[in-house]
Amino acid sequence: MKTQVPLAERMRPQNLSEFFGQTHLVGEGKILHKLLSQDKLFSLVFWGPPGSGKTTLAHIIAHSTQSLFAPLSAVTSGKKDLQKIFEEAKAKMDSLCQGNDRKKTILFVDEIHRFSKTQQDALLPYVETGIVTFIGATTENPSFRIISPLLSRSRVLVLKKLDEKQLRNIALQALQSEKGLHNKFKLEEKALTYLSSICDGDSRILLNTLEVASTLCTQNTITLEDVSEAIQKKALFYDKNAEEHYNIISAFIKSLRGSNPHAALYWLARMIEGGEDPLFIARRLVIFASEDIGNADPLALQVATSSLHAVQFVGLPECKLTLAQAVTYLSSAPKSNASYTAILEAIKDVEKYGALPVPLHIRNAPTQLMKDLDYGKGYQYPHDHKNGKASQEYLPEKLKGKKYYHPKNIGFEKNIIERLKFWEKE
Repeated sequence: MKTQVPLAERMRPQNLSEFFGQTHLVGEGKILHKLLSQDKLFSLVFWGPPGSGKTTLAHIIAHSTQSLFAPLSAVTSGKKDLQKIFEEAKAKMDSLCQGNDRKKTILFVDEIHRFSKTQQDALLPYVETGIVTFIGATTENPSFRIISPLLSRSRVLVLKKLDEKQLRNIALQALQSEKGLHNKFKLEEKALTYLSSICDGDSRILLNTLEVASTLCTQNTITLEDVSEAIQKKALFYDKNAEEHYNIISAFIKSLRGSNPHAALYWLARMIEGGEDPLFIARRLVIFASEDIGNADPLALQVATSSLHAVQFVGLPECKLTLAQAVTYLSSAPKSNASYTAILEAIKDVEKYGALPVPLHIRNAPTQLMKDLDYGKGYQYPHDHKNGKASQEYLPEKLKGKKYYHPKNIGFEKNIIERLKFWEKE
């Protein structure tokens, strides 16, 4: 019967030494490590993405502190289920107060954000009096979905999405462990890389997929095709640490630069479907907006940075819509690398001439000594002049008259050219 229990459940860690990830919470000297080593309990809310270890940590806390574990799902449970647990916990508490060796009760509510305000209110008196120690798990922001009185009686701990290295370790542990697949199968490196990248940080998806793939494989070797079949998704050749990664991102950027939104969308889709981190893509769009569009369309940088924030806020799968919007805008925008080439030229002069002295008239003079040394002497305040422009030099003497920025006659930079001509006449 034991082997009929799903692999994800069989592999649930029983202590922190078996747990991967969340080192900011479970590492030595961190809050959960201290809580368990000192056998202290207080109410907690675990907030994090699916498969990051919220339920597992609740189990570990109950096991390590020798507490009774009363789990509920907010999706399927109601007030009656709560009341039953409260009555049993109160009886155990009374027995404990009488000197009997009875365990404390941990009430674990999965998806606590799905409880109504009334249901959450029902928890308060029992949490307040210590009849139960409350541990809630949620994928939603507790500030918006959990009532303030319950939050004030709990400590919110934020769990992070598991990274690919942690997922790899979980998969390898499941392959080798006696309670897992017990070294009955080998896993191809390509299959392991794909499996750890396609699960979006969710250890439960990883283990479920690995289990299905193990039933599909032949000759006890789990291949990339087995994993692809198990997850019902075509495994695209996209190794984020190998040449193909750089080939595809290069094709993506060059399609954007070449003002071809169709090709750019295709390479975007290849990256998303291949398991690329959407934040990596969004950051590249921000760079592209400044490097290849610049002031030809000043809104491009706003679009790119907004898409970065949106991707962080929304996440997959919906953020692919945000990326598509940004990609189509940026690829269709007028292009100019004038700002990019300007900073490169300026850097060359810094490297060539070193730290040239700041002209005296534009130095800051906050003290009398600096004023006596002519710091700021002769500075002309532009707002005191016609059209807000003062005829004075701002570059070091060696670079006097040097021009770095040469806007192109395209997009909004046409306007900038006219502005610069106007300033030069003043």
